[in-house]
Amino acid sequence: MGSRPHPTREGPQDMTIANILRHKGHDVASVAPVTKIPDIARILAEWRIGAVLVRDSAGQLLGIVSERDIVRAIARDGAACLEMTAAQLMTRLLHTVTPGTSPEEALQMMTMGRVRHLPVLDQDEVVGMVSIGDVVKAQLDAQAQEVDSLKAYVAGSV
Repeated sequence: MGSRPHPTREGPQDMTIANILRHKGHDVASVAPVTKIPDIARILAEWRIGAVLVRDSAGQLLGIVSERDIVRAIARDGAACLEMTAAQLMTRLLHTVTPGTSPEEALQMMTMGRVRHLPVLDQDEVVGMVSIGDVVKAQLDAQAQEVDSLKAYVAGSV
């Protein structure tokens, strides 16, 4: 009786943020610090995204503005928030990941930091952004692939 090869065990533990960006893409919506909140809301709606990065004219990452930030500003300041700029509303203390970060680490950062978007930096350069949805989807896809591989292995050994 010959030996069968073991199934490949490439699962969620082998996935990285770089893998997610390879499938998702590296496009990131960014605005200038002087961008008004209604313009940011329009970008969020047009791109169908939940957050934009705020960058200066040199491309330096300054912060992030999310849908949640806008909703909180409306609740706090009412219509006056529509005159605010990205610089006034943005979150400055950013949680970031690198292309080599695992989805598990990213999810832990998101959970602990109560954030839904993580800019991806490679040597201080923005190379993408992942949302909690991107990370969860990647993990579910990897787990489904692992289950299929194990099913195929078991079916082949009967």
